[in-house]
Amino acid sequence: MTKHLLSLSLLAALAGCNGAVDTASVPPPAMQSSEHGKIHPEIWPKQNSPIAREPAREARIAMLLAKMTVEEKVGQVIQADIASVTPEEVKEYHLGSVLNGGNSAPNNDNHSPAIEWLKLADKFWLASTDTSDGGVGIPALWGIDAVHGNNNVVGATIFPHNIGLGAANDPELMREIGTVTAREILVTGIDWTFAPTIAVVQNDRWGRTFESFSENPEIVSTYAGMVVEGVQGRVNSEQFLDNDHMLANVKHFVGDGGTKDGIDQGDTLATEEQLRDIHAAGYPPAIQHGALVVMASFNSWHGKKMHGHRGLLNDVLVERMGFDGFVVGDWNGHGQVAGCSNVSCAAAFNAGLDMFMAPDSWKELYKNTLAQVKSGEISMARLDEAVSRILRVKLISGLFEAGLPSSRPYAGKFELLGSAEHRAVAREAVRKSLVLLKNNEQLLPLAPNSTILVAGSAANNIGQQSGGWTLTWQGSGNKNSDFPNGESIYQGIASAVTAAGGSVELNESGEFSQRPDVAIVVFGEQPYAEFQGDVADVDFKPEDSLAILKSLQAQGIPTVSVFLSGRPMWVNPEINASDAFVAAWLPGSEGGGVADMLFRDAQDKVQYDFSGRLSFSWPRTPSDVELNLGKPGYDPLFAYGYGLSVTDTSVFSELDETLDPTITAQNDSRYLFAGDAVQPWRLVLNDKAGETQVTGNAQRSAAGSVNVKAADYLAQEDTIEVTWQGDAQLLLQGSPVNLSRQSTADMAIQIDYKVISASEGTTALYIDCDGCDTNIDISDDLKLKAGQDWQKAQIKLSCFGLSNDALTRIKVPFGLRSSEGTAIQLKEIKLVSNEGAARCSL
Repeated sequence: MTKHLLSLSLLAALAGCNGAVDTASVPPPAMQSSEHGKIHPEIWPKQNSPIAREPAREARIAMLLAKMTVEEKVGQVIQADIASVTPEEVKEYHLGSVLNGGNSAPNNDNHSPAIEWLKLADKFWLASTDTSDGGVGIPALWGIDAVHGNNNVVGATIFPHNIGLGAANDPELMREIGTVTAREILVTGIDWTFAPTIAVVQNDRWGRTFESFSENPEIVSTYAGMVVEGVQGRVNSEQFLDNDHMLANVKHFVGDGGTKDGIDQGDTLATEEQLRDIHAAGYPPAIQHGALVVMASFNSWHGKKMHGHRGLLNDVLVERMGFDGFVVGDWNGHGQVAGCSNVSCAAAFNAGLDMFMAPDSWKELYKNTLAQVKSGEISMARLDEAVSRILRVKLISGLFEAGLPSSRPYAGKFELLGSAEHRAVAREAVRKSLVLLKNNEQLLPLAPNSTILVAGSAANNIGQQSGGWTLTWQGSGNKNSDFPNGESIYQGIASAVTAAGGSVELNESGEFSQRPDVAIVVFGEQPYAEFQGDVADVDFKPEDSLAILKSLQAQGIPTVSVFLSGRPMWVNPEINASDAFVAAWLPGSEGGGVADMLFRDAQDKVQYDFSGRLSFSWPRTPSDVELNLGKPGYDPLFAYGYGLSVTDTSVFSELDETLDPTITAQNDSRYLFAGDAVQPWRLVLNDKAGETQVTGNAQRSAAGSVNVKAADYLAQEDTIEVTWQGDAQLLLQGSPVNLSRQSTADMAIQIDYKVISASEGTTALYIDCDGCDTNIDISDDLKLKAGQDWQKAQIKLSCFGLSNDALTRIKVPFGLRSSEGTAIQLKEIKLVSNEGAARCSL
């Protein structure tokens, strides 16, 4: 593959001592022109599969196919979620695979102990291999999103997310991380990880930016094969898919990181050459390192969904890239193909999708696919092709001979979860991933025998430092006790300081009992994953971190900021209020790795220098969301490849803190998206016992008067379902904002909702500020619309009758008061322009 972008080593040379890139010397990619949306296979790299088709294996596949009924064959191409399928159903329908989604776990408990995962693996294995009904008994594969360690299982080692690993620029470390992750998954008896993600993100608004190694396809290309090799072992060697390894899965094919406006599952408008050179860069090396499973992407390419794109799934991936495994779908992604639904999609299967990921739609999809085969809409030849590919992967991976999950070599060795050896690898990854953005007067590294104040809401929060895809899908609702083998950043700091004879005080709000020599403030984004992580811009909107920094600065206390984020963000005010500033990304469970970089050793010598360099360009303004190396007009605050050493003597001047007012207004206008509060807003339940912030995918109010849970609509958990058992409120709450301009402009609150049931009492919609409270009675509206389909309502701000002064300090832009009997589903709440549809009721 032609490489259009410069390597990190060359970039570092261009940058000089601190890694800043002279972008004038970096040529933009040389792109050809092509007809949008049309595939020209000849322009794609041509290679053969590195794994030869062995005659004995092919004969076994043919023998199995000859024995299988059409019902068994259709079962093999269906994957169901463990929350929606039983082992008995796996046996009955001969399902080829199961998965656990981000919020699916044994016993419906995201914090199930590891033994429960192994027990359930045994049940699915026994069910799938049961031949008492006369079936062939083909073992089912279990797939899991172990994207930064075995992150679904309590006690596992949690590695930094990909964005941090990209800054480490260490391919060999990626191999080691893959190996450790595979071992910790094998402990639980699972066969297959949906990793690595090899997206090349081009718009940082995307909520999955943290799952990408870099904006630069060269880093992604270098890493892709190494992670696959770490998980699976070296291809064509004795270690390949032996007892120490398992199946990897490269995803999402293709263009997931290039959607317009960074919208999740959106449309990628790249040319075919850009699709090849940027977004597909990781696939040829991954395939050459033995990748046997590729996951189709949710996104479209010029309007055509990838799940139904034969030109890319077959003509490019299989015929040109030499992929000889099977293609699996993403969560009901087939249902988004034109003419399809979640329960019926011959088009996707005929286009080259070999296995449907049909988590909760699997049973009807099975019936319809079976009927489509019998009618000829899906040919028997195509079904046999897909089943052959799945059987081939199962045979190559040794699944037929692996035996009962609990009988395998690593099974039940729970001491390996978060073992000292594995944690050491993760700690090394943390050290190498941190990027030092500012270090005035060489403040870092600190003397460990100092008096240290640790502040900030993220300082003692392992869940926040680990981010999304950690025990729960969104990574929310986790406590430090859920990480028995983990260490928060504060705990790592405390260990280093006390061992050297220093003292440390933890106070989230930045207060102290003894004046510190230095304060370390840890703050950043709350955990999120896809959908909920999409943002309008990259302005970081803190609740209290900036105030803490400024207070410490005013008191003359040197301050170090440790910033946690899943994307580069505009934090100019926070950088200005800090003497040193570290981009720590989402480091995972090893907070001690952060402490390693902040402190000298007990002998006051430098332990580690900062070697992390930006793999994503850092924004100069909040609207710098498509800031990519080589793009025309490239003008970052910190260029790709930037990063300071502790020996660097550069001194920062004040950064510009001016905000475009239209950016601020836009952020003040989005409250709930895909069923989750948009930062900085918080979703809160309030009843007679007080307020309860919603931090997980299911939450009850303090007195149990109202509960909220995540629910599916168009995608996984993209709405919330709210049910009242008594008098209570649901509200979106945050720091006061000024909506007077929006009210004057006659803007309206738009609500996407569905009324499941309505109370016989009063239900009111309200907005609130300090010293004001106004509401609109919507009781009759809810009763009329109970049981109907989804609704979209616009209620003018002016309907609430608030004064201009009151509108300058709105702290609750949306609230619902109701009583027992009301149940409502909410998808999105935002301010929109009133184009004549807005009213003063639903």
